[in-house]
Amino acid sequence: MDSIEQIYMKYAKTVYGFLLSKTQNPDLAEELTQDTFYQAVKSIKNFKGKSNVSTWLCGIAKNLWFEYLRKNKNQVSLEEASEIAVDSAETVFFHTWNNVEVLKVLHNLKDPMREVMYLRLIGNLTFGQIGEIMGKSDNWARVTYYRGKEIIIKEAKI
Repeated sequence: MDSIEQIYMKYAKTVYGFLLSKTQNPDLAEELTQDTFYQAVKSIKNFKGKSNVSTWLCGIAKNLWFEYLRKNKNQVSLEEASEIAVDSAETVFFHTWNNVEVLKVLHNLKDPMREVMYLRLIGNLTFGQIGEIMGKSDNWARVTYYRGKEIIIKEAKI
């Protein structure tokens, strides 16, 4: 395996881009990127090489992002978070529905489908990026997303 410095040089932009798509805040994305590599250094002995290094790092970044959201849940409302996010066509489409009903159904989806939906709708990631993060193909991410969308349409009675 490369040295941690080489890993940082190779993957820092990927991790930062992933976090920027989640946070829509360059300063927070930078801070979480640094935390990601700090956590990676601390847990490098646990990396078995069963996934790509970028997938492992984005997994750490995702966990740090969720931890940040849990700690700061009272500071940002759902409406403010949705205004911050860059609107993709899917996001605009989902926002036209009754948000509470859609969010209830979305919340009740099982992982990994729920994770794919969040990464696509809130993270505004491509299917290729989602596939890389999840350690699957972009086609798998696309199919999982569309199946989730069909469940939401059916269960939210859209």
